[in-house]
Amino acid sequence: MAQALQMELEAAQRYNEFADMMDVHNNPEVGAWFRKMAVIEGRHAAHIMEQMGWREVPALPASAPLRAGLAAVEGAAGDELHYLMQPWHVLQLALASEERAEAFFAQLAQHATDEPVRQAALALQQEEHDHAELVKVWLQKVPQPDANWDQDPDPPRYDD
Repeated sequence: MAQALQMELEAAQRYNEFADMMDVHNNPEVGAWFRKMAVIEGRHAAHIMEQMGWREVPALPASAPLRAGLAAVEGAAGDELHYLMQPWHVLQLALASEERAEAFFAQLAQHATDEPVRQAALALQQEEHDHAELVKVWLQKVPQPDANWDQDPDPPRYDD
């Protein structure tokens, strides 16, 4: 569960960084969506802390069996961003992240040797599933971008 907590904390931080990037590029609508996702991930982290009865974030064990690829489980890579992306793009990233997190918690539950950890992982798996379903509902409410959504008639110019 320390690994799961770290995953959620990293996802919240990453989404806030993405929101800041979108704000810098004068894309506040997408920045707001990333901030909403950061809040959700922060709630996941708080839920884990509460379930495990932790007051402080524990250190990851040296032999973390599920650590490989943990940073990529929830959240998205920075190279998936584009300064002209639209809410639909954010929601696609969020859906993929929630589905990866659901699979992570399923794997954690399957490998857990401690019953409270197994139960917490199962509850979080269901929560991630519910969030994926919520993202799918949100996707129905935002327009899908045109094919050339990333074409900027006035692209940024950099002088060396």
